Amino acid sequence: MNPGAGLRDGAAIATAGPVRVIGTGLLGASLGLALARHGVPVQLADASPAASALARDLGAGDLVATADAMPEPALVVVAVPPDVTSDAVAEALRAHPGAVVTDVASVKAVVLAELRAQRERGDLIGSDLARYVGSHPMAGRERSGAAAADPDLFASRPWVIAPHEDSSSAAELAVRTLAVDVGGIPVRMAAGEHDEAVAVVSHVPQVVASLTASLLTDTPTEALGLAGQGLRDVTRIAASDPRLWSAILVGNAGAVAARLARVREEIDTLVAALERAAAEGPLTPGAMAAASAVVRRGNDGVARIPGKHGGVRRTYAEVTVLVPDEPGALGRLFAQVGELDVNIEDFEMEHAPRQRVGLAMLSVMPDAATALEEGLTARGWRVVVA
Repeated sequence: MNPGAGLRDGAAIATAGPVRVIGTGLLGASLGLALARHGVPVQLADASPAASALARDLGAGDLVATADAMPEPALVVVAVPPDVTSDAVAEALRAHPGAVVTDVASVKAVVLAELRAQRERGDLIGSDLARYVGSHPMAGRERSGAAAADPDLFASRPWVIAPHEDSSSAAELAVRTLAVDVGGIPVRMAAGEHDEAVAVVSHVPQVVASLTASLLTDTPTEALGLAGQGLRDVTRIAASDPRLWSAILVGNAGAVAARLARVREEIDTLVAALERAAAEGPLTPGAMAAASAVVRRGNDGVARIPGKHGGVRRTYAEVTVLVPDEPGALGRLFAQVGELDVNIEDFEMEHAPRQRVGLAMLSVMPDAATALEEGLTARGWRVVVA
């Protein structure tokens, strides 16, 4: 059995320890927690002593001593912001010549390019890059730092493995094994392919959410009191760390700029149509078509987002129930839905403004909706009928 072997859901942990985690923010600390709870030795390092001490106190691993008397790591995971990732990876490759090194930065091509440039300058030897494989777990949250860490952060989430032409098969296997051991789902992609993909599914949505939320800074309080779940859904990720995201956006500048240019074209077309409608009236030729086209193309895009379990997106019926804002109410609702032998396919919760009640929106199979509405009504729940 490998050093640090443990159990994950009844299966043997294959990642060989010690694992050194450089950077103890959300991803680094979460990775440490996920490995340490199964007995894999984790060594924590961070430029901030306070940050690494917090991760240690949470149980994510042991601090790397100043004298560094710890055993050499078998695997080094660099979990620092993208703008300093390549330097941290290069230093790890030089300091630990027997270790596989990966990083979890959300941009991959720029990191690889900078490492190749270091090799060209002679700062890395040719064989060093054979031990490097970039990776990126598609997991995170708006909160940052070790205080927000979660050992289950990577569970059932895609984890991109981005080997390059110099990567050894052993190094790629080690990184793939790490992803699987902490619950991730490995997805093999080239660095450039990864960056193009995350520009669409992660980086541009962050920008659009932040721009939308920025409109709220000078919005009257009375208007904000009218906000519903739609605004909260669109702006949820706008609470993200601006320092981290500035490095991410600049690191993937080309792909993000290209997608934002497409968004700008769509917005310019709609703005022109709306300005004509504002000046000439809502029935101005072309105004309705322009507005409809934007929403319709959005419908088409949403339809392509993978559905439950990664399959084709399905259409569910939505049953909306008023739930009192009191302990146990939501649990009672779920239990009674189970008693009615109905599976909840998806769930959203919206809080009614200034009311101690919430709207629980239960997505169920269409053929179960009527029976669920009738069953919950009979049990005293108030079902909102459209």
